[in-house]
Amino acid sequence: MASGPRWKQAIENALAANENSTAVTQLASIDPTSPIPYVRCLIFRGFIIPTTNPELPMLLFTTDSRTPKTSQIISNPHVQLAWWIEGTKEQYRVAGLATIIPAPTNDLYKHFLHSTHANGTMAMLYKESFDWEAKRQEVYRSMSPYMKASWCRPTPGTPLVGGEEEAKKWPVKLEEPNADGEWSSEENKHLWETALSHFALLVVDPTDVDYVELGPVPNRRTKFWKDDKDSWNDEALVP
Repeated sequence: MASGPRWKQAIENALAANENSTAVTQLASIDPTSPIPYVRCLIFRGFIIPTTNPELPMLLFTTDSRTPKTSQIISNPHVQLAWWIEGTKEQYRVAGLATIIPAPTNDLYKHFLHSTHANGTMAMLYKESFDWEAKRQEVYRSMSPYMKASWCRPTPGTPLVGGEEEAKKWPVKLEEPNADGEWSSEENKHLWETALSHFALLVVDPTDVDYVELGPVPNRRTKFWKDDKDSWNDEALVP
């Protein structure tokens, strides 16, 4: 049985209604050195839900800890997502607070530790002793060998030194250890560990959701917002 706020149930139903429904959203963040918002596409990986309050789901994504969005979110965690699900002709705009969860060995990890003591869902999960590192590794292992290889490349967005010929030398896919945890070579082990060290989770704790349904006639639009008691409210709007 579906649980959680109505906007979460709507997303789950929309994705389940059509296997071809896209899980790609657009996330906007602010760079402290520029007044211009920065937008990029991210793949939705599911929800993170506190066991003590299923009404407070967070949206889960992944990223490379070396990308600009990491420093942007650390400086200003306020973000907004725009999501169009073609199968059901629904649009979601989700505003909320984002958190980056990098590898514990990453220098940026201290910023994540600070966020776990703040208010909101992150603090609730901290009290529940949620194992973020186990989740990070679980999501990493679920990636395809080709996706894992992308985290072995040089820092995204930096100049392509050596051009396309150099890029051809990058690993195309990563090989996993065997059932006994043994590696076929030290090089494969090194590539795996390098990729994992760059791999990070990105979670968004929603505060407002603007939900537009363009399938029904007349169209429908609903605004959801979370109050200071962590309860969701809703109001019908003109589409």
